[in-house]
Amino acid sequence: MKTKKVYLTEDEMPRQWYNVLADIKMNPPLGPDGNPLSPDDLAPVFPMNLIEQEVSTERWIDIPEEVLSVLSIWRPSPLIRAYSLEAALDTPARIYYKYEGVSPPGSHKPNTAVAQAYYNKAFGIKKLTTETGAGQWGSALAFACSQFGLECKVFMVRISFDQKPYRKSMMGTWGATCIASPSTETQAGRGVLENDPDTPGSLGIAISEAIEAAVTDPSGETRYSLGSVLNHVMLHQTIIGLEAKKQMEKIGEYPDIVIGCAGGGSNFAGLAFPYVLDKINGKDIAIYPVEPEACPTLTRAPFAYDHGDYACMTPLLPMYSLGHTFVPPPLHAGGLRYHGMAPTVSQLLSEGILEAKAVNQLSTYKAGMLLAKTEGVIPAPETNHALACVIDEAKKAKEEGKEKVILFNYSGHGLIDLQAYDKYLSGQLENIALKEDTIEESQKVLDQYPKPELLKST
Repeated sequence: MKTKKVYLTEDEMPRQWYNVLADIKMNPPLGPDGNPLSPDDLAPVFPMNLIEQEVSTERWIDIPEEVLSVLSIWRPSPLIRAYSLEAALDTPARIYYKYEGVSPPGSHKPNTAVAQAYYNKAFGIKKLTTETGAGQWGSALAFACSQFGLECKVFMVRISFDQKPYRKSMMGTWGATCIASPSTETQAGRGVLENDPDTPGSLGIAISEAIEAAVTDPSGETRYSLGSVLNHVMLHQTIIGLEAKKQMEKIGEYPDIVIGCAGGGSNFAGLAFPYVLDKINGKDIAIYPVEPEACPTLTRAPFAYDHGDYACMTPLLPMYSLGHTFVPPPLHAGGLRYHGMAPTVSQLLSEGILEAKAVNQLSTYKAGMLLAKTEGVIPAPETNHALACVIDEAKKAKEEGKEKVILFNYSGHGLIDLQAYDKYLSGQLENIALKEDTIEESQKVLDQYPKPELLKST
């Protein structure tokens, strides 16, 4: 029998995270006055121990034993060879995926949620607020807070709140409170509803609400927790790629192509950044972040300074951005409906170390259906974006007659996203095309901000 799954023991789990800031140059985040932000400026929002990670340039950062203990509930996650998918595509490519759907919430998100809950608890914080798109992050933080005895409040983007009711149920089961965003609980939410009562919401709006709820808590015992974009989040996710490297070494493989879906950047960075280190040091490898055509941050937006949220409560971040006022169409991959991209991912793209891809909605579900029928697993709508690119690359390998090794991140399962599959199967889903003038209009807000430098790390 052929070996399909590659496992690591718990003793082989990585004991350190990889910090890409040790190997690239970055434009600094800017405060309201246009000057670089200091760590103290972030103190009302994050605990200082996480702020220290956010700005650290140490290449390797130790993972606390308390974090490893919780991660060991499901980690190390398996590396799986997609033999049946390869056969269906009749490709010479060897396709592997890192299966992050084994976590209790069913996605990669707890890798950072557990770490953030631990560091907040250690700092004396009692309650965390956050936003969530499709609900993967909100359910992950709810799970993590239950492990460390913290309260948790989640502002969930309204369109996903309506589309994915069982994500709300998951959060409630773990003791968290979940409300639809925009809500009437914050000034930011009320302002959006006044302008557009029927808005589907966006991650940018939900972030504004979650930050406002944290910084206005008179007790001072609440902090905000972010599931993507910032450096410390990318750091915690690198356990994915570090495990994958160990697993591929066990079977004598190394990827020619690394692929992950990209919304804010966390699951993509988690798999890709350890391989980015190799590429910076001369390895010949292609690394593709894949996004929706309906929210084309990396493929159609400029590299600019912009706020990470709708109400401009975050610092100005150097990132590819469609503009913080951009409200993406209601595609079902709610976790990819974000106007910006992680500054670290953005920097790597600006240097050409990454090559971004965009795929349409129908092709992603076609890809998800094929994986389900061949490998048996039903992927999340977000994961389907990576999968569509994998299939394209496998077909290209066949055309070229090359035995390429393709590695992608199965960022989460789709068992709580079956409503979207129902709509696909009944023909109710369609591709969403953004007009150029829509994108140009949303980007006008960027004109008022400084432009980031085009830095070179290598």
